[in-house]
Amino acid sequence: MTDPGKTPQVGAPDPELKNSPIFDEADDDFLSLDLELESGVCYFNNEVYRVGQYVCSGNELLRCEERGVWIREGSCYQG
Repeated sequence: MTDPGKTPQVGAPDPELKNSPIFDEADDDFLSLDLELESGVCYFNNEVYRVGQYVCSGNELLRCEERGVWIREGSCYQG
């Protein structure tokens, strides 16, 4: 999957900064997003991340999906 030591730790989303929506892996709601919201990148606290890139938000591992949304992939810490 990804090496937690090399995955950027981005902290919690700041509601005053630009953030792409976050969905669960099993959640299909992101498929019905308004087309004007689509983007080829994801945003987290005004930072741009490319499709396929992983970040850690606290303990959550997030992956940037093609439509410019974050998908929860699980935990950043392998136990």
